[in-house]
Amino acid sequence: MIKYIAYCRKSTDEKDKQVLSIEAQIAELKEFAKRENLTITEFITEAKTAKVPGREQFAEVLKKIEKGMANAILSWHPDRLARNSIDGGKIIYLLDTGKLLDLKFPSFWFENTPQGKFMLSIPFYQEIRNHFKAVASADPTQPTHLS
Repeated sequence: MIKYIAYCRKSTDEKDKQVLSIEAQIAELKEFAKRENLTITEFITEAKTAKVPGREQFAEVLKKIEKGMANAILSWHPDRLARNSIDGGKIIYLLDTGKLLDLKFPSFWFENTPQGKFMLSIPFYQEIRNHFKAVASADPTQPTHLS
């Protein structure tokens, strides 16, 4: 049986850019789970940026997956889970090891295949791309590198 942890996150550094509040994400995930006949074991919420690793509630989700308390994650969009390579890599590693069987998103299609993992990595690494663009636009004469 596939057991989903529903994870909802709202960034603390982009207040004016947030598409959905945590409450709106919860409502949408409940509706999506009902429509798709998904079993949600619990909702975990967090108000913190995902640009850097170290989110406590996200770590709790991964811990529960590793312990077998759940084996799937339901979230509004992949960028709610990760916007950095470390957290994105942890999700993909759990998929590779079979501890994480599925990811579901109302706003993004995912299939647990090599192609699906590649497509999943795009939103995870979007922040890195944004960093390169910001550095390049600040001084186009300087080489662009990750700081």
